[in-house]
Amino acid sequence: MAKASTPKSTSRTVRSAGRSATAKTGATTKPASTKTATRSAAVKSATEAAPAPKVVSESTPTASSPDMKKKELIDTVVERSGIKKKDAKPVVEAMLAVLGEQIAAGRELNLMPFGKLRINRVKQMSNGRVVVCKLRQSTSVVNAAPELAPADETPDE
Repeated sequence: MAKASTPKSTSRTVRSAGRSATAKTGATTKPASTKTATRSAAVKSATEAAPAPKVVSESTPTASSPDMKKKELIDTVVERSGIKKKDAKPVVEAMLAVLGEQIAAGRELNLMPFGKLRINRVKQMSNGRVVVCKLRQSTSVVNAAPELAPADETPDE
C-alpha cells in the first residue's frame, strides 16, 4: 500500500532590510509593512490628540526709516534736553566711545531705558569684527517711548 504524501507545514524566517517576518509555506504571508502601518496610525492618533500650537505674539518686521547717524542723535538729544548743541555734542560722543569700548571688551550693558544688551557671538573678519548682540527692552519702556514730551513742556494735569 502506497502511502500518500501529505504536504507538511514548515515554517521559515525571511529577513529583509533588517526586519524579519515568519512565513509558513502553504499559508498566506503578512506584508512586512504592518509595523509601519501600526506606527503611522499611532503617530496620527497622537497628532490628533495633541492641542494645536498657539501663536504667543506675532511680530511682523516693519520698514523703518534709514539708520540714525550721530548728527541726528545729537540733534534729537538737543531737542529733548533743551541744552545747547555745543554742550551736548561732546557728551554724546564720549558716551558712544564708552559704549563701543565696553562692547569691544565683551561686557554686558544694562542701561535702562535703552535695555539690556548681551553679546551672543563675535566673529573676526578681515576688515573688522562682527558682534552679534541681543537687546532686551522692557515693554513698558517701548510702549511709553512715543509718548515722551520734550523737557520744556509739562504734561497737563
